[in-house]
Amino acid sequence: MQFKITRDTDRGLHHYACGRQNMQLNTYDWLYDVPGNDEDTDLVEVQFKNTRKGYYHNVNNIDLHKGDIVAVEASPGHDIGTVTLTGRLVKLQLKKANLKSADDIKRVYRIAKPVDIDKYNEAKSREHGTMIQSRQIAKDLGLQMKIGDVEYQGDGNKAIFYYIADERVDFRQLIKVLADTFHVRIEMKQIGARQEAGRIGGTGPCGRELCCATWMKNFVSVSTNAARIQDISLNPQKLAGMCAKLKCCLNYEVDDYVEASRKMPARDIVLQTLDSDYYLFKSDILAGTVVYSTDKGIAANLEEITAERARAIIEMNKRGEKPESLTEDGTVKQDTRPRDLLADADISRFDKARKRKKKPAKRQGGAPGSTAPRKGEGGAVVSTAPKKGEGGAVVSTAPRKGEGQRRNNQQRRNNRPEGEPTQGVHLSQVHQPKSNTNNSVGAAETAAPPKVHQPKNNTNSSVGAAETAAPPKDAH
Repeated sequence: MQFKITRDTDRGLHHYACGRQNMQLNTYDWLYDVPGNDEDTDLVEVQFKNTRKGYYHNVNNIDLHKGDIVAVEASPGHDIGTVTLTGRLVKLQLKKANLKSADDIKRVYRIAKPVDIDKYNEAKSREHGTMIQSRQIAKDLGLQMKIGDVEYQGDGNKAIFYYIADERVDFRQLIKVLADTFHVRIEMKQIGARQEAGRIGGTGPCGRELCCATWMKNFVSVSTNAARIQDISLNPQKLAGMCAKLKCCLNYEVDDYVEASRKMPARDIVLQTLDSDYYLFKSDILAGTVVYSTDKGIAANLEEITAERARAIIEMNKRGEKPESLTEDGTVKQDTRPRDLLADADISRFDKARKRKKKPAKRQGGAPGSTAPRKGEGGAVVSTAPKKGEGGAVVSTAPRKGEGQRRNNQQRRNNRPEGEPTQGVHLSQVHQPKSNTNNSVGAAETAAPPKVHQPKNNTNSSVGAAETAAPPKDAH
């Protein structure tokens, strides 16, 4: 099949009537290649702005094809439209439009000339401004109506105002004001919400253009019963279309669902088996499967079987028989869903407090100022190191090893009579090397070892000193 680019479509290549044209309510001419199709009748279908169509006689036997722009008879003057259908299918479309009178069918004058096209484009450019201004006029007159669209005739002599109103509106005064304002002949047409959506156009939730703006011409009432049959959630926000009415597509598949639902078991029938009674939980009409539960209110021990198996069990129950299980082979269906390995795990095991590790104790000859306890001592050591350039002993407040014994000795010495000599050496007799910067010499209150010699390289040695002992004034 050879394809060619033609002017009667704006969406790529097509062969004669194939494809979608730039006009709405396109009709596919599936009789275009039948011999004598155009000679069977002189009727042609002409479409104007949006959803307005008309049927005309080709009395001048003009060679017309789909997509030709023609000038047709109007009242008064002429109008400009596009040919959308020719041949035998026009008669079928004429029956749907219920045009029985011959006076309703006018004539085709000619193929539009450049002058006609220029006047047509000029009239179309005024439509939006006219609509906005006419809305303000209707508001000033206090009319409860909404002007949804304005369409000028091809020659610019007449304008059609499409309006929406819930109640009857007396717009006689409005027509006079509009005629005086725009200086054209005024025609008022009332439309519904669905027709308004078709004239404005838009994209539906399915991602395609609205059906009422592309191919639907006759609207059928839609009820919520269509949603119930298809097991659709009765959510008004999801069921409503762009026109705020129920979507027309709810009626498309109702017949298939009604026919398929006849093969499904009733909802109130209980299936009885040897192990338990099963209640209908949910059903998939198109797949032909049903799911049963052992509990009437909640999902418990769900079993999915076919509709044929459910009907067979119902017949067995009527005869007083009970199968071993719902499945045909009599075995319980195993759960093939993936198992969660952490379903029974206790995640609180990570919340247990860890035991703190004890820090290693430092040696006794540690640096002054350390807070680590000495070996064999209790409590923390709080010591004050001597400042740089100062001498003296380190006074420690932590209990030392043998502290109780020293206190007992101190009490015995205090109880001695006066003049009794004491054994020991004064602190001043202890030799301190010059290189020892952090020495601390401690002497017992009443007894001390004789002349303790400390090596020069010992920088961190400390000897317990009595609290009342003072550092020597003339230390070497």
